[in-house]
Formats: sequence, C-alpha cells, structure tokens
Amino acid sequence: MKFTLKIWRQKNADDKGRLVSYKVDDISPDSSFLEMLDQLNQQLIGRSEEPVAFDHDCREGICGACGLYINGRPHGPLKGTTTCQLHMRAFRDGETIYIEPWRSGAFPVVRDLIVDRSALDTIIQAGGYISVNSGGVPDANTIPVPKPNADSAFDAAACIGCGACVAACPNASPMLFVGAKISHLALLPQGRIEAARRVQKMVAEMDALGFGFCSNTYACQAECPKEISIANIARMNREFLAAKFAAEKEQTGGFTI
Repeated sequence: MKFTLKIWRQKNADDKGRLVSYKVDDISPDSSFLEMLDQLNQQLIGRSEEPVAFDHDCREGICGACGLYINGRPHGPLKGTTTCQLHMRAFRDGETIYIEPWRSGAFPVVRDLIVDRSALDTIIQAGGYISVNSGGVPDANTIPVPKPNADSAFDAAACIGCGACVAACPNASPMLFVGAKISHLALLPQGRIEAARRVQKMVAEMDALGFGFCSNTYACQAECPKEISIANIARMNREFLAAKFAAEKEQTGGFTI
C-alpha cells in the first residue's frame, strides 16, 4: 500500500510548527499504524533527515501512551481502538492521512507528535488513590461488594489515561478521565471512605491546570478507546455536589443556610 502522510512537525512547545508531507510505499495492510511510522522514520534516517518523534510506550507495556490525532479523530477512524491496535488495512490504498498531536493548553507539545500529559498524573496525585491504612491485605472475597457495583467499578477502571477524551472535547475537558477515576474508587468499600474529599480535590486540581469543563457533547465517549461511559461524569457530578453540600452543612453546625 502507498500513502501520503501529512505529519505535524514541531521542535518544542514554543515553535510554531507546521504540517510536512511525506510519501510512504510498500506498506503491509497488516502493519500497525506505529509500524508504518517506523518505516517512515527508517526512510528519513536513511536520507539523513530528522525522524518523526511519537509516543510508543505501549511497546514497553504502558498502555495509553500512543495518542495520535489521525484524520481529525483521536486514535484514528475505528471505534474502541488505540493507535497501536489500528492497522493500515483501515485506510484506502493511496489515501492521504493527517497525523497531529493532541490539542489542549494543558498538554504542551514536547516535540512533533509527543505531548506532555503529566497534567493527568497531577490530577491523580490530588486524590485518585486510597490512603487509608488498613493493616494487612485481606483476601479479596472477605469484603462483600454487590455485583453491579463491581462491574461498574471495573468498567471505569479500564481507563488507560490516554487523553483522547481531552483531544475529542471542544472544551478540552478531562471529565471522562476524572469521572472514571473517581467512579471506580467511589463504587468500592475501600474507596468510599475518602470519596467526598477525593472528588473535591481532583476537580479543584482539574480546574487549576486549565482544563475546560464538560458541555455534554458526548464526543469523549464516542472517541474513548476503552469505551468509558459518560455515566461516570454524571456520577462524579453527584459525588461532587454531595461532598460540597456535606462540607457546607458541617461548617454551619448541621444547619442548612
């Protein structure tokens, strides 16, 4: 297969950046998208040109690091698929493919197609964990958890933190990511203890980092490679409002003003 690639090249966050056109041929339909980029880079290196920088930590077992904006969609045209799972047979022979990095003020470009997504890690550090000292680790089946709760928690925990929700959202909102992290802990007994404090801290950190807010366009759910439901955003909003109400009630001595 042959392709024309329009790739975003940018030296650093301060560089203006531009789309550069490349031709690649002899591409196997069974090649992954990242393997196709490898072939392009081999050609560039052979011509003593600068190779295209892109994330591929998935090859080291870090899922979610292969985020590319392909033909105007995060991770490409297929539903529920990460970039490393995208194969060239998903494109037509001779097609022009546009490849860009995530676009968000909170995700500055490091180089070419690589963006700094450490803002998502900062949100997790604000409260996306369990800090209660529970002593020795108990057997998993000693704490009863309703099956629907366990299933919903597992579905939310499937989030790989790739940032596709931010890239897809017109407001650059990470609320699907934040909602998933809050939900999978709030639904389980171990995480329920700190639920109120967790949601307030994580939402505050999200706002402080300059992310946008959700306006319910559903684009995040449509483009999420793990198909995380926006029901997690609704649960996060309920948790947040309940936590704020409880905090105000505590400050007023139990009386509602």
